[in-house]
Amino acid sequence: MNVDVMGLIVKREDGSEQVNYDDPNFPSYIYDGWIKPNVTWEKVPHFHEDVEFVSVRSGKMAYCVNGKVITLNAGDTIFVNANQIHYSISEPGTLATYVIFVANPAILNASVSVQMQALLPVLDNPNLPYIRFRYINENSQELQHLMFMLPDLRRDPFQITRIFFEIWNIILTQSKSHGMLEEDAQGDLHAKAFKAMMFYIQKEYQNPLTLQEIAESGNVSRSLCNKIFHKYVGNSPVNYLLDFRVRKVAEYLRTTTLPLSEISTLTGFGGASYMSEMFKKAFGKSPREYRKMQITSDV
Repeated sequence: MNVDVMGLIVKREDGSEQVNYDDPNFPSYIYDGWIKPNVTWEKVPHFHEDVEFVSVRSGKMAYCVNGKVITLNAGDTIFVNANQIHYSISEPGTLATYVIFVANPAILNASVSVQMQALLPVLDNPNLPYIRFRYINENSQELQHLMFMLPDLRRDPFQITRIFFEIWNIILTQSKSHGMLEEDAQGDLHAKAFKAMMFYIQKEYQNPLTLQEIAESGNVSRSLCNKIFHKYVGNSPVNYLLDFRVRKVAEYLRTTTLPLSEISTLTGFGGASYMSEMFKKAFGKSPREYRKMQITSDV
């Protein structure tokens, strides 16, 4: 694991997330995590080729998957399929703890037969962006038991693989019993446009951007651009851009000693005063207070 990017979303050139695997030679990430308001890994839309599981130990949180918000209570687990646009959401005034497991499906790809029979029916199914296992539902207790075993095994690829197969068997069983593996399901036509617009903002956020330019990057009209952003992230394209810039400010504050004036230029704000105002609105602290907190935590 690269400790320099812990708690941050690092993206590839196509806009997908580069998962910070525990072992660069084995594509899985396991963590006993937590979330509360105003942390850098909350409300950051992203997608990746890996599948993701989150099982809540305590408290209450939510996940947004392709624009739909799913509430998760203690005992609940969510499976997020590959390449789905998703992000975590905290509950106001609440700290939630959870186990997260992000893994590349290639771990399970023992043969073409396994791929065709057990992997592709789920991974390539546009009708299956996620599955929520509520604590009262069938298979939930077994799934959570397996999830809670993983943190102690994060350096053991063989045991992770064994448990991943068991977890995947639960996903298949649940999918089949709820009729989610129908072949005639249609995908979301807006997802491709949204991913393109996310990528454009990621590449151009340092420059002045207009709604028209963002919309054109996804080959949609300005009105449809607004609708797509509200669908996937519950916010306007302009506010999404502002939030992206603010999080870049937090990244610079954590990893550099650059003055605020230079950071404001690098993040597209163009002025330290406006940047500081927006940063405090997002994180509840001024940039200086945030930087001081990071320095103190490293001592």
